[in-house]
Amino acid sequence: MLGRPAVPLLVVLAMLAAAPRTSAQEEIDPHAAQPERPTVATHAGTVAPGWVEIETGIEADRFDDGSHGRSFPTDLKFGLASHVQLGIGLPSLHPPGAAFGIGDITAGLKWRIVDGAPVVRDFALLPSIKFPTGSQDAGRGTGTTDFSILAISSRTIGPVSLDLNLGYTRRGGDGTAAPRDATLWTVSTGFPLHGSLGMAAEIFGYPGTRGPAGADGIVALLVGPTYTLRPWLVIDTGIIAPLTGAQPKAFYAGLVWNVGRVAGR
Repeated sequence: MLGRPAVPLLVVLAMLAAAPRTSAQEEIDPHAAQPERPTVATHAGTVAPGWVEIETGIEADRFDDGSHGRSFPTDLKFGLASHVQLGIGLPSLHPPGAAFGIGDITAGLKWRIVDGAPVVRDFALLPSIKFPTGSQDAGRGTGTTDFSILAISSRTIGPVSLDLNLGYTRRGGDGTAAPRDATLWTVSTGFPLHGSLGMAAEIFGYPGTRGPAGADGIVALLVGPTYTLRPWLVIDTGIIAPLTGAQPKAFYAGLVWNVGRVAGR
């Protein structure tokens, strides 16, 4: 996620977000799914207090050397308060030439600071921590504990949603397994096509990194349809195509399920 030069931008965005709240998010049906799948980005929305949502799927990757890998990302989202959501990432991976197993688990707290503010509109910050639970030798983890922060700006323009993300990650270790500092930016959108059929699209980038494990930057395009089977159940499928860098070509499919209320009244 973001390199050090972008850290001041997070502060600027937080200052821009300091405006009176509106109740736009609170008017959403709490049992309606709020998909963050299938994009790399997330939106500023949060699950209603006491409610649980699950996002899961499969991504099949084809690398430049012709090898193949699969990943099975799963995220659990718990509404803690009207503007606060706990997220737990439980990925499992089948890297090329290695055994299937669990990846690095993450935990993050999304705090929606404001709704409808000038410039940033709906604005949230998402600090998170990644634990070294995946095998580094099998290519399922970095072997480092990572601390990240993501700035999120979301808005709607008629029926079209637009989400902008900017992030920074600081990793432990000596930089030989993974770069100490990494960055991320995303621009994603979603819009209806016909009835329950919609479309998701995103451009995302991981700028180049430094150090022993440094690598050139990546920019890629994600695009594919979504279908709302029920207000609380949304499925998706599509492709990821590299524009620059070593991003593998990929096919994905998955679902978002708002399970319902598990606490409170």
